[in-house]
Amino acid sequence: MSGMAEMDSSTVAAILSPFSESCPRLAELDGEQSRRLAWMMGAAQEVVGVDHLVDVMLNGKSAGGDDVIRCYVGFEPSGKAHIGWKVVSLTLKRMLESGVNVLIFMADWHAWVNDKFAGDMEKIHITAAYMEDTFRVLLGNPTEGDGPGELRFQYASEIMDSGDYWARVLRCSKNMSLARVRRTFTIMGRTEDAADDDLSKFFYPAMQAADIFEMGIDIALGGMDQRKAHMYMREVADKWKWSKATCVHTPIISSLKAGVRKETAEVGKAGGVSKARMETAVVGKTGGILAGGPDDKMSKSDPSSAILLHDDASRMRKKMKKHAYLDPEQDESTVYELIEHIILPELGTLQVTPNPKFGEPSSWNDLSSVRSAVASGELHPLDVKFAVADALSSGLAALTAHFEAEPEKLAAVSEITG
Repeated sequence: MSGMAEMDSSTVAAILSPFSESCPRLAELDGEQSRRLAWMMGAAQEVVGVDHLVDVMLNGKSAGGDDVIRCYVGFEPSGKAHIGWKVVSLTLKRMLESGVNVLIFMADWHAWVNDKFAGDMEKIHITAAYMEDTFRVLLGNPTEGDGPGELRFQYASEIMDSGDYWARVLRCSKNMSLARVRRTFTIMGRTEDAADDDLSKFFYPAMQAADIFEMGIDIALGGMDQRKAHMYMREVADKWKWSKATCVHTPIISSLKAGVRKETAEVGKAGGVSKARMETAVVGKTGGILAGGPDDKMSKSDPSSAILLHDDASRMRKKMKKHAYLDPEQDESTVYELIEHIILPELGTLQVTPNPKFGEPSSWNDLSSVRSAVASGELHPLDVKFAVADALSSGLAALTAHFEAEPEKLAAVSEITG
């Protein structure tokens, strides 16, 4: 499927039907509104609180007080990007096509709190500038501005000068126990007991929630590893009767070295699955590591386990050959995740080109067929790994060309990170 206009009514219904019971107003959307909403959510693993988004579409008034739907995703500037950013970018492109204003939030002070670059704000800002260029290219260099279908960037330091912001942070902290805050520390990539000697980290979840409220956000986008922070935000909204953003969660790409996918979704904890289902529907097939297991989530901190956006095709092939786990007897693999969440959505097909001694080139347009062919021996795992590496490299050609023509920002980050 190449775009929103090509989405047929059966696909729209399949995406929206899981929400019909919890959000009766879905039935009030006209055909074009339904298609637009389905396109926004179609690549998500989970959507929480779709009722807010439906109300905005029907009432014509967003959290910002006008009719512009605003989607936010926040990043700590902390180094070079890995392939997981492509998953987020593909969903952001859907948002832009749907007429949503996309805000990429550079969480510079959050990175400082989380000890990125040992709290060196100059290095954090150098990395943020590189990230801006990276996202511009990944999103196809869209028009930048505050309007529908436009892209904008904002820094945490730009909104923190306001006394109203810090009042909001205090309200987001009020009546939240230390134990409750500790449970959100995984959003920083930390364990629950990792901040006992650093009070600033206990403010991080309240800051992240305050960001969403302060900027008038309608859609809080993030990977499944951000679920705890978003649920914290929704609890705060209930307490203070604030507008409660719809949360759209994308799949997490596992480490290349991950052998078995963890099915430890936080949905099933703290109240049980039945409670979570009252406000949550999972779009499509559940896949990936839910809630971001720190040992299995792809991370740039372990370059051998991650595909970086600046790896060339040769390096990607080497990593896939040496580190990527693909067992013909198992359905779960990071290789399959890359096909499902990046290659097929972006390119439509996976082109497998084995050594001519061992077979003919073939094209595949659905993951189940690839799995079956690997299991039967029709496709050799190494050929599939190389096909994935080549496809990822093809999808990053524009980014490669950009930084070859304008290398300064990437070079500056490389100097910092080594």
